[in-house]
Amino acid sequence: MNNARDFLYGIALLSIISVCAFLISNTLLPFLSPLIIGILLGALLSPLYPKIPFTHKAIKFGSKQLLRAGIVLYGSYITFGEIATLGISGFCIAASIVIITFCSALIIGRILKLDTQISMLVGIGSAVCGAAAILALESTIKASPSKSSIALSFIVIFGLCGMVLLPLVYYSGLLPLSDYQWGILIGASLHEVGNVIGAGAISPEIQNIAILIKMTRVILLVPLLLIIAYVMFAQKQQDSKERGTLYIPYFALLFLVVIALNSMYDFPPVILQSAQFGSKILLVFAMVALGLQIDWQKFVSFGTKTFILAFILFVILLVSAYALVYLIC
Repeated sequence: MNNARDFLYGIALLSIISVCAFLISNTLLPFLSPLIIGILLGALLSPLYPKIPFTHKAIKFGSKQLLRAGIVLYGSYITFGEIATLGISGFCIAASIVIITFCSALIIGRILKLDTQISMLVGIGSAVCGAAAILALESTIKASPSKSSIALSFIVIFGLCGMVLLPLVYYSGLLPLSDYQWGILIGASLHEVGNVIGAGAISPEIQNIAILIKMTRVILLVPLLLIIAYVMFAQKQQDSKERGTLYIPYFALLFLVVIALNSMYDFPPVILQSAQFGSKILLVFAMVALGLQIDWQKFVSFGTKTFILAFILFVILLVSAYALVYLIC
């Protein structure tokens, strides 16, 4: 009975902080996603986490199971038909960005002698779709919440920088690109879906193209997670020379199933909107839970090198996206 009561207390705590995140996002800071505000509020309250051990089970449930459910429902935003309108060139640009950025993160992280898991988390957040990708990878590689929080912090910073920078460059006329090319550049180079929507608000055409490119990157999260899971399994087999178990991130496959269903069936708007809102709520819960579990000592110890890695990847994203647009489009 006590266990059930403590679990409810933990869920109630997550609910209260999540509601605050939504309220702040909708009123005081409309330019920030409730996911970002959720992790910030959780981080501010993280010193309380060790003092409320009776809530820990629920908070860990929020950062694991609720996270996976939120990622699965995130597929309701995407259809294969929309992605297909970009053609081969659009897909190649999105795939190239994901490969270049993630591989660069691993190489640069090794040069900086940074923790491999943090390098992977920053890399996938930059390459694919920010917070959702980092949370998905954390679940796949079983990284600690502190490492994910560190990666998320810098992804948020550079995502916001890009969201402000690219519209300024557009209005300055420094880059001689068409609106179609600008849409691809924004969709290929920014971290979060929210960043892409914000920067793409320059014009409806730019925003539509940018979102499609971004969603193509999001879909590529699934094969990337499967490859990472297999490589880690092979590495363990080689290191231990013992028979191990291959971990398959089934939530990523279910995410793909939801996209397929959304592509094949014309669901009523109320169902799609409910699934999308449900995804947002679950991911905000996960972000709050993640923030509450931050270990500030680890954050400080990894901070400088992680910032350098995230900054270099931000530059790589912008330069490689522009180069691919210039060469292919």
